Amino acid sequence: MTGSTTRRRAGRRLTICVVASSRFPIVEPFAGGLEAHTHTLVLALRARGHRVMLFAGPGSDPVLGADLLDVPQLVVSESARRDVAAPPQLWMQEHHAYLGLMLALAARTDVDMVHNNSLHHLPVAMASTLRVPVVTTLHTPPLPWLESAVALAPKGSSFISVSDATRRSWAHAVPSTVVHNGVDTDFWGYGTGGERAVWSGRLVPEKAPHLALDAARRAGLTVDLYGPLVDAGYFAREVAPRLGPDATYGGHLDRRRLRARLQRAAVALVTPVWEEPFGLVAAEAMSTGTPVAAFDRGALGEVVGSRGGCLARADDVDDLALAIRGALALPRPDVRRYAQERYGIEAMVDGYEAVYDDLVPSAAS
Repeated sequence: MTGSTTRRRAGRRLTICVVASSRFPIVEPFAGGLEAHTHTLVLALRARGHRVMLFAGPGSDPVLGADLLDVPQLVVSESARRDVAAPPQLWMQEHHAYLGLMLALAARTDVDMVHNNSLHHLPVAMASTLRVPVVTTLHTPPLPWLESAVALAPKGSSFISVSDATRRSWAHAVPSTVVHNGVDTDFWGYGTGGERAVWSGRLVPEKAPHLALDAARRAGLTVDLYGPLVDAGYFAREVAPRLGPDATYGGHLDRRRLRARLQRAAVALVTPVWEEPFGLVAAEAMSTGTPVAAFDRGALGEVVGSRGGCLARADDVDDLALAIRGALALPRPDVRRYAQERYGIEAMVDGYEAVYDDLVPSAAS
């Protein structure tokens, strides 16, 4: 790993089981910020000297040495399908995958703690079956199954929110410690910029790339979209008709190719129409020196602040066009310095280790 992740801490070395998503593999090009965060966290913890076992979906990066979650391909009878309350087949497959994992972990004695980095409810609901404590990172606003599982979490469980906005959204259900996500600011290195705007992320309605296209056009900038095409119907309805000579879709890029685009970008657009829990794409862009113009939704106000870009009123395309012009005036070296100070990997891992030290008895050292 790069130099920003190799500082070794004087504290304890733990054996940590990280539980990731079973739906998407932890491999480039990442399906989203959660998968990118998991990849970064596992390697950073190992760089600190911890032994990390990762349980992740099939197809995950071999570098991580993951134990692959057994996601069974269920065959459900026609009789069972006629049940009007039957859950979707994918839900059942994931349920059985996490159930099998938690039952297997209950029998293990070689782990100091479990770090649940998935969005699934069973690692929380079944934490009492384990011999070791469980910490769960809250990556989203409250989800019904996950929120209901919190009531079953045993005393001694711990929760981490990726932003203060996320902490507030969960406060009615559970207290949590804020540890901001981090990015490898050495990897996401400085670029001198260019004339085009960039939008990156999952092409889905809640990320609203179509509004980024509208705002860039009103601001007089050409714009490029990058990311996985998750919702083909949405893309056909809202995105494709807006593409043209001044607005292109460049596919789903790995980190190196996306880094090159961000380093040559004038501004990065972030346009959620939901309460964004963090906004990893903003931290990546700011690390390259590219300022961000974003809707002030969820955590983006705290992540971008006044030094990393300019914020617009939620869902207001005209205001976002003004924010684009304001962001263009920010000095790129200052934007990068802000990202290095707030969103480097070291600060993130320091925060996680502080939670681990409170959670794991000292006898485990």
